[in-house]
Amino acid sequence: MRGPERHWLRGLLVGVAVLLLLAILWLRLRGAPFQWERFFTTLHAIAWTWLALAILLMLLTYVGRALRWEVMLRPLGTKVGIVRLTSDTAIGFMAAVLLGRVGELVRPYLISVSAGVPFSSQLAAWFLERLLDLLAVLLIFGFALTRIPSHHLPLGAGLRWALGAGGYVVTLLGALCLVILVVFRNFSEVAERRILSAVSFLPDNYYKRSKSILKAFSEGVRSTRNPAFLSLLLAYTVLEWLVITASYYTLFRAFSATVSLKITDVVVILGFLSFGSVVQIPGIGGGLQVTAIVVLTELYGLSLEAASGIAMFLWVLTLLVIVPAGLLCAVHQGWNFSKIRQLAFERLPQQEPL
Repeated sequence: MRGPERHWLRGLLVGVAVLLLLAILWLRLRGAPFQWERFFTTLHAIAWTWLALAILLMLLTYVGRALRWEVMLRPLGTKVGIVRLTSDTAIGFMAAVLLGRVGELVRPYLISVSAGVPFSSQLAAWFLERLLDLLAVLLIFGFALTRIPSHHLPLGAGLRWALGAGGYVVTLLGALCLVILVVFRNFSEVAERRILSAVSFLPDNYYKRSKSILKAFSEGVRSTRNPAFLSLLLAYTVLEWLVITASYYTLFRAFSATVSLKITDVVVILGFLSFGSVVQIPGIGGGLQVTAIVVLTELYGLSLEAASGIAMFLWVLTLLVIVPAGLLCAVHQGWNFSKIRQLAFERLPQQEPL
């Protein structure tokens, strides 16, 4: 399935997922009338200094991503300035926010042009980046789930057990990601050959696609064979998520309803939101806001109005804050949104790895 049909199916699946999340929220909060006065009071009482600090910290995470990508360029013997890499990163994330999944390939394409290297090499770097972030998200989410039973949160015994057990399962998945990283780092050729042999039953077009995906992934992970590069990649990944956590912490300090949250509470919320943000409608969001409202009301006892106001700012902080910066960087590089959209929808889909 390709072209408009596949994009239509993706849109349908995202829409169904958002509707399911909204249904869960409705079932949780039915019968509680929404008090707009309390909602606007939450927004009016925001501490703008803390909000500004949260935005600054979140913007710094994109610089951190650029620093990590610069490490992945080193094995290719090419060097791109951090300012240029940060600009490409901002444009790429802006495209992903406004265009959805189809815009995700804009960033590796722009970096490949800036570095003068093949696009496939930056797809490999993109795969490695996704694996590192997935590993971080799984570990954070696993920590969040295991903390709930000992956190004295108002949950039923069955749900407390399920979430606690789920935490260990997710942590196990995180460990599995780490094993995959180690195996492809040290035995990439053997692993690639074994996997291709296992999927040889697939139709020819799917087999070729699987082969190209696996090749790009292997090339990306292979760059970690240098212990110094691997240490830097892991260090930048840890630093990135520490800054993200700090950004969330300062945002919660901006609201009276969440000012008393401890850093462990912030990590718990971040763990849930990292998974909830997977379900998004381009430019609108969806999963992140609904997840934030459910977590803040059900786990931390906030009112629906306060949780809704905070969820709105979490959406702005997590997704929208990069859009103005990305547009400014695009204009500086001679791009406009129409050109970026054309690039994402017409020139890159044939090279889409997933």
